[in-house]
Amino acid sequence: MAVLFSSLPKTIVVTASPDPGQVLHAGEDRITVRWSLNRSLPVGVDSGYEMVKFLLCYAPASQIDRGWRKTYDSLKKDKTCQFKMTTEAYGGGGAEYSYAYTVERSIPTATYFVRAYALNADGTQVGYGQTTDDGKRANLFEVVGISGRHASLDVAAGCFSAVSVGALVIFFFVGGEEEVKKK
Repeated sequence: MAVLFSSLPKTIVVTASPDPGQVLHAGEDRITVRWSLNRSLPVGVDSGYEMVKFLLCYAPASQIDRGWRKTYDSLKKDKTCQFKMTTEAYGGGGAEYSYAYTVERSIPTATYFVRAYALNADGTQVGYGQTTDDGKRANLFEVVGISGRHASLDVAAGCFSAVSVGALVIFFFVGGEEEVKKK
């Protein structure tokens, strides 16, 4: 049976170190995530919690015209949260926990937030929390991914292009002279 995001209670309070709008660089910067059980909930609401899974999720602005990042209510189909940060054992309701995550080099440039899912013994999502509001408009941060392009690569490509154009010009002139000599 597929779990619907809309059916999950918001039971975990999650905060992350980036300030709203802050720009982080993939492969360099760190995110410190802090979480705890929402203390306003009744005692025992977390009795089935075994693990807490943290994910880096695309904000709506980074989902526009990108079907591969689309939000679905069914968590089996949902593509909002594609990047696993960590899965930690759930330690109990009263304490606050934290985890430091170095933004992986494979994370693409986009706007993100952090979401946590409480998992039961079967690994099924039974609760959640996130660093943003329900509309996913507040407390968002940017990640600048690694493009793979460097100035040295651009210079080398320019040099090879110039050499290939030069070789083409020489080929036409030398080839043209040979044709004239044959006639």
